[in-house]
Amino acid sequence: MRISQYLVRFIQGILIGLGAVLPGISGGVLSVVFGIYRPAMEFLANPAKYRRSHLPILLPALLGAAAGFLGVANLLAALLNRYPSQSVCVFTGLILGMLPSLLKEAGKQGIAKGSCTALLLSAMTALILLCGLKASHAAITPNFFWYLFCGFCLALSLIAPGMSFSTLLMPLNLYTPFVDGLGHLLPTVLIPAGIGALFAFLTLPKLINRLLRRHYSVTFHAITGIVIAATAVTVPYEAFAASPGSALRNGLCIISGLLCSLFLERLNGRIREIS
Repeated sequence: MRISQYLVRFIQGILIGLGAVLPGISGGVLSVVFGIYRPAMEFLANPAKYRRSHLPILLPALLGAAAGFLGVANLLAALLNRYPSQSVCVFTGLILGMLPSLLKEAGKQGIAKGSCTALLLSAMTALILLCGLKASHAAITPNFFWYLFCGFCLALSLIAPGMSFSTLLMPLNLYTPFVDGLGHLLPTVLIPAGIGALFAFLTLPKLINRLLRRHYSVTFHAITGIVIAATAVTVPYEAFAASPGSALRNGLCIISGLLCSLFLERLNGRIREIS
């Protein structure tokens, strides 16, 4: 790889790291759009086989993801506290702009029988679960066990595109203390979260790889359904209803996120042509 390609992969990694921690976005979806997801899953499932072919692609992206993830945690907490609805609307626009790319990826090997059914069922199931979590108003005191759960969910959002860990943690009131702990590098958060993430990375990639090999179209359509449901739940509808001015500001935030997403997809297309 050329130096320019390493730099692009590093920048893509930063965006994946941002997507992993930002509400409403899945780092896994970004890795699919950037063409990093498949080699990452293959490497995690069989490191010895894919070490030489995949590490040059994954290493700069991994370094960028770590920088993006850790660098944004404190800033994210401040933005969410000061501009909660506007921040989430930007993230919503970003993920909406990526849906066409995700659908294109889902149909890359043809649309198999049952793909559309998988999309609808996964969307309905995810919508019911997420709405149920949101309506339950469950309050949980963070501890070692729950931070294990947070780390597992974080890894899951990278392994299973569309599974944004923030949509799972926010209804349980775990998102803010988890992100704050990561931003301040607290061992009480980092250690259990690291164990939970490591467990997910060791156990899930082989299953995902098997599904992609045998049922590529159905698997990706199911993932797309989850993305649609997660996005629908994340939109701050109450902010749009507050006032015409608030509706306008939040609408512009969604549009800005959408435009940014389309720009990133165009840039990624050019990088693939060069590679």
